[in-house]
Amino acid sequence: MKNVIEQSATSGDQPPEVHVDRLEAVAQGKDVPAEVHPQVLEEKPVLEIEDFNLWYGMKQALHNVTMPITHSKVTALIGPSGCGKSTLLRSVNRMNDLVQNVKIKGTMLLNGDSIYDPRMDVIDLRKRMGMVFQKPNPFPMSIFENVVYALRIDGERNRGILEEVCEVSLRGAALWDEVKDRLQDSALGLSGGQQQRLCIARAIAAEPEVLLLDEPCSALDPIATGKVEELIQELRGQYSVLMVTHNMQQASRASDYTAFMYLGRLIEYGSTSDIFTNPVLQETESYVTGRFG
Repeated sequence: MKNVIEQSATSGDQPPEVHVDRLEAVAQGKDVPAEVHPQVLEEKPVLEIEDFNLWYGMKQALHNVTMPITHSKVTALIGPSGCGKSTLLRSVNRMNDLVQNVKIKGTMLLNGDSIYDPRMDVIDLRKRMGMVFQKPNPFPMSIFENVVYALRIDGERNRGILEEVCEVSLRGAALWDEVKDRLQDSALGLSGGQQQRLCIARAIAAEPEVLLLDEPCSALDPIATGKVEELIQELRGQYSVLMVTHNMQQASRASDYTAFMYLGRLIEYGSTSDIFTNPVLQETESYVTGRFG
């Protein structure tokens, strides 16, 4: 995969003719190579995406996406609405399988295992990933049972183990001190921000190889958003996180790497600091500074 990406990687020294309006070219249906920064290639990948395409019926939603997702770091997917961010995220745990007339072409590897191999057990695959959606979706059961749900369905009955995992996960989600005295209360009684952090605790309780966050703060107020962002920053180094966000400030604060997508194509991908302060492409700068999108 590295050799594939290196063909489009750049150090920033490029001839003037490369500075055409790539976004206009993409809008016209032309293939435009992504600018993948060399630093990305130096990291150990947890997830490798190669020449990945996806169609909803006749409409192509993803075009030849090739990118590694780094191990134990936070990677943010940014771009205008409809650019394919959530489609790519949901392709990782094959949630798009549930959509009628979906067709894919290309490869995704999770720690070397082919996600779309016909022999892949989709249920087992999803156990290897944690998924947190836009709106908090706690189960209608106690806080405790929400957190240990994954262990329960795997047959764990040892109360000591369940209690230990519950506490560790809630501490990891920065929620323990707020709920430790009411673990048997319904999770539906928590505030929106607490519910979202509970969903993150439920996801990390299963020790996922990748944690997928699909605009985890879009339904939250600013205070709750701040707490979830703080949590994402605390998860850096402990978990491999792939996050979709529309919020540029959130991406700049919470992620290590950022990928800019447009109309189903990867445009530029590099360290978050470079994408926001020293992008290779003028189009990327225009987007992150709010001049379009």
